[in-house]
Amino acid sequence: MIAFFLGNNVKAFEEPQYEVVALSDGYEVRYYQDRLAAEASGALSANGAFRRLFKYNSGANTTSSKVEMTVPVTQFVTNNTTFPISTSSERHMQFYLPSKLTYDTAPIPIDPEITIITIEGGYYAVSEYTGRSTNNKFDRQQRLLVAALERDNVIQISTPIKATYNGPLTLPFKRRNEVMFRIKWQGRISN
Repeated sequence: MIAFFLGNNVKAFEEPQYEVVALSDGYEVRYYQDRLAAEASGALSANGAFRRLFKYNSGANTTSSKVEMTVPVTQFVTNNTTFPISTSSERHMQFYLPSKLTYDTAPIPIDPEITIITIEGGYYAVSEYTGRSTNNKFDRQQRLLVAALERDNVIQISTPIKATYNGPLTLPFKRRNEVMFRIKWQGRISN
């Protein structure tokens, strides 16, 4: 796991398998199958969520098992509106679990803020970018992807997802980041 923080070689870590089903100017459409993830959610900072998930991977689970690191680490925010009108945001961070684990064999987290979830398979529009994945850079990349999806009449059905593949000590020009939206896929891009 130390290589995740110090190294530049992302290929050392498992990532979810996907099929590229279409390419367009500025993004590609991928199909992902169901996959498992450990998720921290709530009013946590990104660093707080990462630390909780890292502890889970390091053995803070009911079997004290180490869970291999995978990439990417994904983050997204959901907004909850209740009556009377009030809105709150909830941050979600996910570490995908290695494909050899199933829902029944994944170690159970000790931390009550971490849950094991199944992410349902589906289609995603994905745009890749390099450099540090600051909030400003992510927001800019997200706006570009939204514009491309609108141009191509592709409907988004999720909030934007930030996917990061490298540790903080990786040189910025070697970093791989993505902005993703789950989409309603019609089988073609119409622009």
